[in-house]
Amino acid sequence: MTSGLGWLIFLFVLAAGEGAQVDGNSTTALTVGFYDRSCPEVESIVRATMEAHFASNSRVAPGILRMFFHDCFVRGCDGSVLLDGPSSEKTAPPNRNLRGFEAIEEAKAQLESACPGVVSCADILALAARDAVILTNGPRWSVPTGRRDGLISLASETANLPSFLDSVETQKQKFSDKGLNLQDMVTLVGGHTIGTTACQFLSHRLYNFNKTSKADPSINPSFLPRLKALCPPNGDAVRRVELDTDSSAVFDTSYFSNLKNSRGVLASDQLLWNDNSTKPIVRQLLGVGGPSPAINFNMEFGNAMVKMGAIQVKTGAGGEIRKICSAPN
Repeated sequence: MTSGLGWLIFLFVLAAGEGAQVDGNSTTALTVGFYDRSCPEVESIVRATMEAHFASNSRVAPGILRMFFHDCFVRGCDGSVLLDGPSSEKTAPPNRNLRGFEAIEEAKAQLESACPGVVSCADILALAARDAVILTNGPRWSVPTGRRDGLISLASETANLPSFLDSVETQKQKFSDKGLNLQDMVTLVGGHTIGTTACQFLSHRLYNFNKTSKADPSINPSFLPRLKALCPPNGDAVRRVELDTDSSAVFDTSYFSNLKNSRGVLASDQLLWNDNSTKPIVRQLLGVGGPSPAINFNMEFGNAMVKMGAIQVKTGAGGEIRKICSAPN
């Protein structure tokens, strides 16, 4: 998922309080407060590390959020995206622009000093993703922990990651395959409210949509010149473009407003408003759902993150606690 970014921070617990169990695709449930006795400093260490890196470069926030998403969609939330190797997930095209690995490694080093061999890299990434949202004025939620780290990372297994070219039906299938429903999908894609994409992922909409040598007609005509100025013909293919124009640093609902106004940057994003199955959910998240009740984006995003964070997690003997996040023990 490409990444994009005030509201008051909403404080709420999604897992029914400390020690609550969260069902996932694993035989053993994750637990809020899993490290309360074994490493009580874990959340404060991860939070302080994220704050320091964010102060130095705010782009670490959408980078970490995207990294967590990409981790969970390949082999589940097991930190496999963090592993180095000539054919690891890191080397696959969808992951080559991921950022924030150094923040995860730094947090891991501090935790190994405070409580050696206790906290998994997969849990560090899950906590850091939550903190990334908080740092961009988004919601706070309780993160169930207890994941163990996977041993395998293969670039060839990243093909199921959602793509900027995916139809809504393809997006639905990819999320459904991970146990996530339509509302989860639209909500999680709303994480594009922070972060950027590259011109190479939208230039086809500007100059040769469906091989017509014309622009995508679904782009608002008043918005098209701005996109073309950012991504001129034969320009820098890797130039970064905000996914939530004018509000990419703040976690809010303006991303969905942009879709409503035909100002979605990625084709796959704009389709969420143009498709009859997803448009009602976008409207509900904007609070303009008509007869359907509004959906609180902050609260729903936290719920969806907890649900995604339980995908195929490894617990107990199903994994290990890495000493460093970039290599298995």
